[in-house]
Amino acid sequence: MTSSDFRFATLSDAGIEWALKRNCSVTPAQLGALYASLCGVSMAVAGFFWVQGATLVLPFAAIELLAVGTAFLVYARHATDSERIRLSQGRLVVEVETAGRLSRCEFPREWVRVEPRREDDHLIEVLGGGRSVKVGRFLRAELRPALAREIRLALRGV
Repeated sequence: MTSSDFRFATLSDAGIEWALKRNCSVTPAQLGALYASLCGVSMAVAGFFWVQGATLVLPFAAIELLAVGTAFLVYARHATDSERIRLSQGRLVVEVETAGRLSRCEFPREWVRVEPRREDDHLIEVLGGGRSVKVGRFLRAELRPALAREIRLALRGV
């Protein structure tokens, strides 16, 4: 097998790896800096109006910042979600990280089946040894069959 056989995988001496992650334009650290600057500007404006006698501006600004902060927190929790599939030393290891929690399934290469799912918007199901895990949620639906073919090819060719 050569690297031209694979579109999504990275080949190395250790094995083959597929790293799939959410497409995010803003990192959680950048989002935190943006939120801090938003809080500073909003509180400065609300403080100005408080001094001018418009006392209700400050509580409404605080409520607004709380709502925006909650939305940013939900976004940031899932900004680093990813799936990593590794084939090395006769084992297929699938790691799925969601909201900071990592789940890991390890399969002997000989027992693995890779099947497209009909439900769940056609996610790919990796089965073996009585366990299964769904992957491909960070790929467009039309690219998932190509990923499944790559994984099958790697499982047969190693």
